[in-house]
Amino acid sequence: MERRWKDYAMLTLKGMAMGAADVVPGVSGGTIAFIVGIYDELINSIKSINRSSLTLLFTGKFGAFWKAINGSFLFPLILGFAISIFSLAKLITYLLTTEPILVWSFFFGLVLASTWFVSKDIKEWNWKTVSGFIIGGVVAYYITVATPAETSTNLFFIFICGAIAICAMILPGISGSFILVLLGKYFYIMDAVKTFDWLVLGVFAVGALLGITSFSRILSYALKHFRNITLSVLSGFMLGSLNKVWPWKEVKNIMADGHPMVMEHNIAPNTAVTEAIVLMLIGVFIVYVLEKISAKKT
Repeated sequence: MERRWKDYAMLTLKGMAMGAADVVPGVSGGTIAFIVGIYDELINSIKSINRSSLTLLFTGKFGAFWKAINGSFLFPLILGFAISIFSLAKLITYLLTTEPILVWSFFFGLVLASTWFVSKDIKEWNWKTVSGFIIGGVVAYYITVATPAETSTNLFFIFICGAIAICAMILPGISGSFILVLLGKYFYIMDAVKTFDWLVLGVFAVGALLGITSFSRILSYALKHFRNITLSVLSGFMLGSLNKVWPWKEVKNIMADGHPMVMEHNIAPNTAVTEAIVLMLIGVFIVYVLEKISAKKT
């Protein structure tokens, strides 16, 4: 596709919007890609990063590699994504530390609304889709209960986190940051971004690259052949994982295997209830507007 400098500038802005979405644990970069009309090209470009295109890279055929992976599309998109990630990381982590109830309330509304709109795309509810929805919900809830607030900082685990979290970027309705919250590594990765810890970021990036190139193929196949079941499992997962973003929590310090660990338990609303409800409704409204824009474009 022939592009001018204005097109590249616009792609960079779209990448920034996707990055801003994936910084917060609740909005999906995939949803933003749908809204701005680049979802299909994004999936196809990611799928093109394979053994054949990488062979071109490693044999010095850089022009052919660039064309094979649609580099003129991916590069400005990734550039905008990176700009957004590095510029918003400090702000988001600061707000989560100073105003956790209000911020998590906003995220709760975002995730709740995204669950509803993703489930609306399921064309037929039968025993398969209902079972998928229930299984997804149970598995997600179990993860939120079983996973401690702090997990291993082993580099292999960081690699796994990157591979898993990046998959959410191309799933409309759930963000990579939200997956990092479930894995207990949201603040750790955000701190690495703020302090430019290139070792952690490099390992995370390698995991992300392998994860997204592999998962894009799986997602494409699943949505093509088992779309309703795939969406039902995703919807159930999002609903069950709301337990993790419940705004009111009690934090306890415990010892596990000789190491200090933080555990969180949900409690009934006790402070800033009115403000929290307002922010939840704002989160719901934002997703509603985004979905309406996406539907109009479709």
